[in-house]
Parts: sequence; C-alpha cells; structure tokens
Amino acid sequence: MRNPAQSKNLPTAQGRRRFTRNALLFGSLAAWGIVLVSCISVDRTVVAPPQVAGATYVGSKACAQCHSDQTDHFAGSTHGKIALADPKLGSTGCESCHGPGSLHVAAGGGAGTIVNPRKSPEACFACHLDKRGEMSLPHTHPVLAGKVSCVDCHDVHRDEAVRGGGAALAAQTATCIRCHTQQAGPFIYPHGAIREEGCTACHNPHGTVNDKMLVARDANLCLRCHLAQSSPGFNIGGFKSGGAHANAVGSRLSEGACWSAGCHEDIHGSNVNASLRP
Repeated sequence: MRNPAQSKNLPTAQGRRRFTRNALLFGSLAAWGIVLVSCISVDRTVVAPPQVAGATYVGSKACAQCHSDQTDHFAGSTHGKIALADPKLGSTGCESCHGPGSLHVAAGGGAGTIVNPRKSPEACFACHLDKRGEMSLPHTHPVLAGKVSCVDCHDVHRDEAVRGGGAALAAQTATCIRCHTQQAGPFIYPHGAIREEGCTACHNPHGTVNDKMLVARDANLCLRCHLAQSSPGFNIGGFKSGGAHANAVGSRLSEGACWSAGCHEDIHGSNVNASLRP
C-alpha cells in the first residue's frame, strides 16, 4: 500500500501537462535563439544573382581588361563584399550584379549582353528590397518611371556607393545639388541641419508618404530637432514656454508648418535673416 506522504510528492496529470507546456515553450525559444544567432553570424548569399540567357561566368579578371576604371576601386567598396565564389574563376564580384559575362566578352561589349543597372533598377532591387518598397510610395524620385537611375546618385563601384562621399572628399549634399541647384546656395545663413547632416536630415531620397519626400509632415519635421525639454515646459528656438513668443509659435504650429504663414520660409538657407526668413 502506497504511503500517503509519498503520494503528495507524485506529480498530478495537470502538473505534468503544465511542465510539458513550459518545456515546449522554453525549448522553442531556445531553438529560435540558435537559429537567429546562426543567421547573423553565418556569411551566406541571400538573393539569386541576375541571369543572362545562354551566358556563363567568366570572372572579374575578364571584366577588368576593359573596365579598369570600375574594377580598380571595386575591392574597397561596399559592393565589393558581394561575390560569387568559384575556385576556377576566382572573384566574380562584377557578375554578382551584372550577370554572367561570357556573351558580353565574346561580343566585345555591347548592349543586351549584360545586365545594366542604369537601364533597369531591378538589378539593384534584387538586394535592396526595402528601397523598392519606398520607391512605390506616393512621393519619390521617378526611378520606376525610368526618368532617374540609381547610379545617378550612387557610385556603386566606389566606397560606400554615395557620390561625393568616401575618397571623393565632398559632402553627400553634393549629390543632391547636382540637380537641386536652387537649394545649393551658398547662403550667408545656411540651415544647420544641411551643414551638419545633409539633405537626408529632412528628406528620404528613396520616397515617403509626405510631400517633397520629407521624413515627417508639418511642424513635426522641425520639432525633431527644435524641441528641447526643459523644466517646466519646453523650448522652441530658445524661447521658454509661457513667454509671448513661445505662445505665438505654439499658435502658429497648430495652424500648419514652421515654414508657412510667412515665418521660416527659406528653410535651406537665407541671405538676410539667421532665422531663415526671406
């Protein structure tokens, strides 16, 4: 006959079910943790390279014979880290974006024998899926319409693929002002955001839901930088809450953007007023 004291120590059916559920839960979490760590730490190809019908890979050395301007700097670039490994051919980094190059080499170059990202952004979207989504938003550069190309703004063979950056020793804004000349200045009073961070402090060049590709709408854009917490209340442009100017600013903000209603209209820079007024 079982000792009653021993019976108290035996797990009940409900207790066994609870233990099993807990074990499964923690086991599943541990398994997912291992998978995530392996995904982060393992170097792997995550997208299929572009294909050219009937072509085979020839290796980047064959590309360098004609395209030395691109290949001489490619090894130190961000895109230079992308390569299809082939022990017979060596590096095939060029072909990981342009597709296999045997037909291109046999034809001595020529259109239609290689993938050209300047003609179609799909070669870039194979990896940059997030940019494909941003360019489908209401306000974007007309890349999908074929009026602008990714390589108009990005030098994919050098450095971090931003024209004007890296070894070019120029501000990233140099890329934008090649087209947006009216915003280039020089200004006596430039907007500090452009001087410090560049155009992308306010604009997402790949696309947003906001007009002019702004990263936020209305006064919320400006308040990302021009809102400093204080005690009590807040500051806008150095004016403490409760003062006449701060109250007026707060009223205007409720009506629209900081650059509307005749206030800070010269948002890229001004030649007459440090507060960026015309």
